[in-house]
Amino acid sequence: MSNKQYCIALTVTYVPYIVSELPSNLVLKAVGPHLMLPTMLTLWGIVTTLQGIVDSYSGFLACRFFLGLLEGGVFPGLVLYLSYFYPRYKMNTRVTLFFSSASLSGAFSGILAYGIIRMDGVGNRPGWSWIFILEGLFTFLFGLSSYFIFPQSLDKTWFLSPEEKNYVKGKLLEDTHKEEEVFSWKEVLEALKLPQLWLLGMAFFFAATILFGLAYFSPSIIQGLGYTAADAQLMSVPPYAVACVVALISSFISDRYRCRGVVCIVSVLLCAIGFAIFLGSESKRVQYGSLFFSVTGAYMAPPTQATWNANNASPQTRRATVIAMGFIMGNSGGILATWLLGSLSPAPKYTKATITLLIFSLLAALFCVLNILYLWMANTRKAERRKTMNREEEAPGLGNHSACRLRNILEYFPQDIFIHSD
Repeated sequence: MSNKQYCIALTVTYVPYIVSELPSNLVLKAVGPHLMLPTMLTLWGIVTTLQGIVDSYSGFLACRFFLGLLEGGVFPGLVLYLSYFYPRYKMNTRVTLFFSSASLSGAFSGILAYGIIRMDGVGNRPGWSWIFILEGLFTFLFGLSSYFIFPQSLDKTWFLSPEEKNYVKGKLLEDTHKEEEVFSWKEVLEALKLPQLWLLGMAFFFAATILFGLAYFSPSIIQGLGYTAADAQLMSVPPYAVACVVALISSFISDRYRCRGVVCIVSVLLCAIGFAIFLGSESKRVQYGSLFFSVTGAYMAPPTQATWNANNASPQTRRATVIAMGFIMGNSGGILATWLLGSLSPAPKYTKATITLLIFSLLAALFCVLNILYLWMANTRKAERRKTMNREEEAPGLGNHSACRLRNILEYFPQDIFIHSD
């Protein structure tokens, strides 16, 4: 394929991906995550496998369309699903454990691709097709097995004892009040009015542009440093492995000290450092070393941003909408990244793209700072309202606008200044 054809194929993936995220998250509660998530994964595996047997560009575009349609709801759906089982102050580590599998898969997929591509000619198929076929089949089999693994709800979790279920329920009730049981369009509209959604959404957009640019083009960037195509796959492994470890450490810090905003800012500043080094050096080794900063920062930011987003919206329909909207804005950055590195900025230096991503890193940090300031002001107003009313006097159904429902949590965690109280 030409660069233009490759960019078109990626864009065809992102459009249904973005369109499906909000409806998928709203439907997930009605259908049940134990059915919807495994179904998306299973069908996703089938489509991935089919990418390995297409023999025309139009067939490939069709596969990419359905891949995006099925994949779009997975990440926001899993973040929402995790919120059914964990209180807010334990979410970041759990989301990062899930998301770090993406950076870890970035490491292992390089190793797998290095080996699988040598199957060139087996079954009269090129080596690249076996990458899709084998990894797609694995995804299909895992999707089938997840029908038997994913519990429908906390009450129906098969691997927890009654005592453990009661413990989890107690932790969730410490963190929030009982939320609405039925879907409400009013809550969807309430979610769209939240200033923190749009402030953090902009940070999502800039950070995701960086993430997708590196995810899709890091082998090409490494190949431009003088490595062969096969070796470039192998050399992409170390930055992703480091990113996985650092992301897990940062998520623990984020949960332990309630510093979502600080971790988000540090992550995108690491990206800025990496891009600055890549631009400023002519040494191939130094440029390769810069990827350890940019890739690590790129994989630190999204899980913390997703957790920060989910933490500050309730009840469930409002939270589902906020989570999906955050990912919609993030994946919109994926479309930009596709064209930015694929066509608008030529290899091997990708100078214009690198400058743009450096600016985006700084803009993402700026919007994180603005979000911290807004949430701090919102918490200050809530603290003033708590002086003049108690929980019984407050109107029901306020969700994250409630001033009184978090009093106990502030007693438990007085150091929390970066998370907008539910």
